[in-house]
Amino acid sequence: MKTKTKKPVSPQRVAHQVRIIGGQWKRSLLSVIEADGLRPTPDRVRETTFNWLNHLFNANWAQVSCLDLFAGSGALGFEAASRGARLVTMVESHTPAFKQLEQVKAKLEAHQCQVLRGDAGKVITSAAAEGKKFDLILLDPPFEQGWLAKILPVCREALSNDGYVYVEAEFPLDEQSSDPDMLELLSGWQVIRADKAGSVYFHILQRNILQHNAHENQA
Repeated sequence: MKTKTKKPVSPQRVAHQVRIIGGQWKRSLLSVIEADGLRPTPDRVRETTFNWLNHLFNANWAQVSCLDLFAGSGALGFEAASRGARLVTMVESHTPAFKQLEQVKAKLEAHQCQVLRGDAGKVITSAAAEGKKFDLILLDPPFEQGWLAKILPVCREALSNDGYVYVEAEFPLDEQSSDPDMLELLSGWQVIRADKAGSVYFHILQRNILQHNAHENQA
């Protein structure tokens, strides 16, 4: 959850702390370490996002396996675990943030959470190669580094048939765009939910079944 750009602090967000919105750890505060560009997803964005997801999963989180590829403060991953996700794998490359995640996991006794220190691209590529499937993949990558173009194609291989991908970005993901780069980025994907908070755009994607079937038929 890092970026070179800065965004306004949401009025719902307390400096250096975020809170879990719902579930068994509702209102629990997560400390945010002092680090350049650490950008936890604001409370209001997470509340909207998890309302969407709760509807999409029919409130049945017990079967959900989740991968949080840019965990940062853990606000997204621990929110999923609090809602009852059976397994949450959180990936973070920044050592102090990784250690903070381990501390929060221990404090919450979040046994369903696995915290990995590593590169998001390598982790998702390895998971796809091993045939691992996730029902929810959380993507809140550093902005302006081209991560989505690198990560989204691999996510298709590691996502379960009925799975969803959450994407936070500095630009809207627009299926109607005439920009060839945008069309390539969203190839094989359908945007089913989208909103904006400040300068941040957030979305829920699922596989575009029609595109996927057409590709299979051509192959």
